[in-house]
Amino acid sequence: MQKKISSIPFAGTPEQEAALKESIARHIDDPGAVMPVLQEAQDIYGYLPYEVQKMIADGLNVPLEEVFGVSTFYSQFALSPKGKYNISVCLGTACYVKGSGDILDKLSEILGIEAEECTPDGMFSLTACRCIGACGLAPVITVNEDVYGRLTVDDVPGIIEKYKA
Repeated sequence: MQKKISSIPFAGTPEQEAALKESIARHIDDPGAVMPVLQEAQDIYGYLPYEVQKMIADGLNVPLEEVFGVSTFYSQFALSPKGKYNISVCLGTACYVKGSGDILDKLSEILGIEAEECTPDGMFSLTACRCIGACGLAPVITVNEDVYGRLTVDDVPGIIEKYKA
C-alpha cells in the first residue's frame, strides 16, 4: 500500500519547530538517529509532512531520501494529518473476503477522500490497514478506539452520521 503525501498545507508552529530541533539535538550523535527523531516528530506534529522531513534531514545531516525512505517504509508513520475521527478499514484476508474493499469504497464516496487522506475540515481521515486482529468480526473498521464488526456497505452511512452529530 503506497502512502500518499498530504495536499493540506503545512502549518507548523514555532513551538513545534523548537521541540523538533531539541529532539534532533538530543539524537544527533546516536547511530540510527532517523528513527527516534521521526517518532518524536510524529508525536509533535501528528504526522510527517515534507517540511518536517526536510528539517530532520538537514538537522541530522543525512539525505532527505533516507528520511523519506524510513517514513514511508514503516506503517507507524503517517505522511498526511489524521482527522478528529480516524477511520481504519481492515483489508486483511478475512475482512477483504467478506467485503471490506466495498466498505472502503463507500467510506471514500461518503467522505470525498481516498485512503490515507483527511477531509479538508480535519474531521475525518481514512486509512486502510492489513489486519487489526478481529478476524472473527470480519469485516471490521475502527473509528479511533471504537470497533465495528460484521459490517455491510449499508451500515456505513449510519456510522459516519454518528460522528458528524
